[in-house]
Amino acid sequence: MSVEQTTAPGPHGPIPVRVYRSSARPRRVFVWNHGGGFQHGDLDMPEAHWVSTRIAQDTDTIVVSVDYRLASDTVHYPVPSDDVVAAFLWGVRLAEESGIDRVHLGGASAGGNLAAGAALRLRDAGGPQPATVLLAYPTLHAVQPPHDPELERVMAGIAPEYRFSPQQILGMYETYTGGPASEAPVEAIPPLADLTGLPPTYIVNSDEDDLRTSGEAYARQLAEAGVEVVVETEPASRHGHLNRPDTPDGLGTIRRMESWLLARDRESTPAR
Repeated sequence: MSVEQTTAPGPHGPIPVRVYRSSARPRRVFVWNHGGGFQHGDLDMPEAHWVSTRIAQDTDTIVVSVDYRLASDTVHYPVPSDDVVAAFLWGVRLAEESGIDRVHLGGASAGGNLAAGAALRLRDAGGPQPATVLLAYPTLHAVQPPHDPELERVMAGIAPEYRFSPQQILGMYETYTGGPASEAPVEAIPPLADLTGLPPTYIVNSDEDDLRTSGEAYARQLAEAGVEVVVETEPASRHGHLNRPDTPDGLGTIRRMESWLLARDRESTPAR
């Protein structure tokens, strides 16, 4: 197992990336984006480092973990999205150099939003596209879809510090977009876009999570647009459970992601 710290070129300057390789011959490339509400997170958090290590070791995958620029008072869309698009295209070149023709794209929480938005932009650009897209407990809607009765019952017993109010979510998006979410480009809020022609998509949601409705609603929208989509829920999990290494919920989601990569990359379209 090797881990290399390097950079990918991007329109806003070099993008730090961490490349994970097992000792076996690589079979695919997976470009992965951590979460953190668009404003937090780094390559050392378990959601980045542990996830990348496990997937690289277990599936003979080259994992490219992306340290995209974080949203702030001075950094807004499209800067983080530009970094993710550029890192994916760098991953495509890395795959070509390694004799690999499939590059998958994914992310967790806000990183899932960035991955979904990048997939839209890559589709519209007409160049290389992800073989598949993997989203772990993603946030995709600035205006949160309402809970169904089942999730309402689940969340009623969750302490406030583990919950996301609609106002918190909207504020997070407006920091990311730099203004009212209603005026944001659709690539920053993927459910507002035309979703036809996107790659096969896998979504795993946390069970006890206000954001579960976002992942579930997006899955329905993808299906209505004719996109192949699989959506699952990790039992007894809370938002961000990939930041809890070696727990039943964290390991369960790692296994789900690995199974998707192993099965789907035999069937999907090369990133060329």
